[in-house]
Amino acid sequence: MGYRGAAHGPNTRYDYFVGISVVIAAHNEEAVLGRCLDALLRTARTGELEIAVVCNGCTDGTEEVAQGYGEDIGVLDTQEASKTAALNLGDAAVSGFPRFYVDADVTLPLASVRRIAARLSEGHALAAAPVMNLDLRGSSLAVRAYYRIWERLPYVREGMIGVGVYALSEEGRRRFTAFPEVIADDGYVRMLFSSIERICVGDAPVRVYAPARLSDLVRIKTRSYLGRYELRERFPDLVARERTTKSYRSALGTIALRPWLWPAAVLYAAIVLRSRRRARVQLASIGNYVWERDQSSRVPDRR
Repeated sequence: MGYRGAAHGPNTRYDYFVGISVVIAAHNEEAVLGRCLDALLRTARTGELEIAVVCNGCTDGTEEVAQGYGEDIGVLDTQEASKTAALNLGDAAVSGFPRFYVDADVTLPLASVRRIAARLSEGHALAAAPVMNLDLRGSSLAVRAYYRIWERLPYVREGMIGVGVYALSEEGRRRFTAFPEVIADDGYVRMLFSSIERICVGDAPVRVYAPARLSDLVRIKTRSYLGRYELRERFPDLVARERTTKSYRSALGTIALRPWLWPAAVLYAAIVLRSRRRARVQLASIGNYVWERDQSSRVPDRR
């Protein structure tokens, strides 16, 4: 999982464990960055984590929040509002493995980091993700109904999509050079690994905060589909390979045998159609795309 190094004080020299690097790309995340960092750092041992927060294109107090953690983290700042550019900057600033890429608006406990790191250290998997703990507090009944169906989909259960976190071993990180400028960085990384090379660690939860309203949900789902369409255009071979590994038959069968899920399935289908239509329109002018985000889930007290 890492290596042992030496820390130096005025009159002391002692060994400490250095092994896990965390890169957090943060764009205007003043409201939620603190809860993300608290979950990681609260019980961390000295030198256990190497965290780089990359504030990209921020116009709020994100950088000040990050700097408030002092020497516990490294803070980088760039005027370019680009998540993938921020990931590349953070990647260049850290050195440890396994390496975690964490969205600033999720809560990933240190215990989950340790469990994922332990699994990757076994060498059987090159990429890993936590299991989603979806926080629906404050979400409307319609949003809850949508996620009742969404959580049953195969690619959701396999992880790395929609959970806001993925981790790579050192060998896994060598699978690509730099993050390409794409909307769906998690989708791109996922496609680089076969189904036997990536794992979802069932005893390592991450809390993901659901949107409050259907309008918020449509925005983030539009972005999700737009990211997929972009990957399909730029990396058709990777997308084709990914398609061959997916099967929705089991999920559809589960829904078909449960009549009480049918109303939610109808709503889910309507949201999918609406989001796909919006994404196709946006794809035509993707060069001028403005990142759509859900502000309703970025509430500081949802811990």
